[in-house]
Amino acid sequence: MTADDESITCPFDHSEALEFDPELADLMRRGSPARIRLPYGDADAWLITRFESVKQVTTDQRFSRAGIIGRDYPRMTPEPIVSPEAINVMDPPQSSRVRHLASLAFTQQQVEAMRPRIVRLADHLLDEMEKQGPPADLVQHLSDPLPQHTVLDLLGIERAEWPRIQESVQQLLVVGEDNKEVAASAKADLTAYFGKLVEQRRSSPGADLISAMAAARDGEEQLDDRELAVMTMVLALSGQDTATCQISDITYLLLTRPELMDRLRRRPDSLPDVLHEMLRCIPFRKGVGIPRVALEDVELDGAHIRAGDFVHVSYLTANRDPERYPDPDLIDLDRPSAPHMTFGWGGHRCIAMPLAMAELEVAVGRLVERFPGLRLAVPPEKLRWDTKTIRRFPLELPVAW
Repeated sequence: MTADDESITCPFDHSEALEFDPELADLMRRGSPARIRLPYGDADAWLITRFESVKQVTTDQRFSRAGIIGRDYPRMTPEPIVSPEAINVMDPPQSSRVRHLASLAFTQQQVEAMRPRIVRLADHLLDEMEKQGPPADLVQHLSDPLPQHTVLDLLGIERAEWPRIQESVQQLLVVGEDNKEVAASAKADLTAYFGKLVEQRRSSPGADLISAMAAARDGEEQLDDRELAVMTMVLALSGQDTATCQISDITYLLLTRPELMDRLRRRPDSLPDVLHEMLRCIPFRKGVGIPRVALEDVELDGAHIRAGDFVHVSYLTANRDPERYPDPDLIDLDRPSAPHMTFGWGGHRCIAMPLAMAELEVAVGRLVERFPGLRLAVPPEKLRWDTKTIRRFPLELPVAW
């Protein structure tokens, strides 16, 4: 099943609040992988939706991320977001080495040492929001700035450079065809900037994440300058992507689902579990991310995947697989703990997940604690949602207290 006319065209452009994309839901119900055509790229791809099958693809070395390098692979954006040198497109053993060394800067102990800085940043932003008074836009005051400020602060980047980096990252996430040249220029600018920054930190290290990753060693092994620059760029990107969306999305759910907010107020100690269940259920992005290439023929869920075929997985559908999560569309705060795929899986799971979770815990925890009367200042149906990028989040979140 490789002919173009047998593939399903998937713009994956659903932007209706936090409703699950009906196109993805239909593909889940097929019961076997489908051939899909995405907005950009010169080929079709298989789409894998079941949790166990996604788990297999993300851990099976017969499926290669590095195989997409140099190819016009199927994707959501006109300009590929990922750089050819990035860890996102490495295969073991190279990826294992880089991931291990970089992850030494994100151990639970390291992140706990960072937490007071995150709390100070969050409290400063909430102080400003309280000072302004209601109604206030939570996106402007907390969701947008906190993850950006956190990662750029922890990377030790001068505050004067923050707006430039934020603008370049935003340009990489836009899906329109007319954005291709702008996105390519933004990627080149970021690559050059972080390359120079790494050189500076090698010669003059400080109390920042770049210096910590530069100093990370396993025996004689350490990250070289190119690897370190790419890791820094990945962190800057992720710092303005998932966490930013999720603070807004989680707060939106808390403000439109009183039972969720009540649970947090009654049991603040349950915050990590509540966050994980909401993260499992929230469709925080559109469509799919970076594909893999099959290195040999593979039979999977009744589909014959041939060597050279592109294979996309959907973490969104895996998170709603009824075989793993009973009543998967329900946010069940008493659901038995089961790891989800919001931060990825296998060899490309987000190494900064401990930092992202610390940001979410601080942002949501401090917000709920400091503003017990927090509520939406407009009806939910009046909110505007992002439609221009691959992300799913409200463009503003007016609140009162």
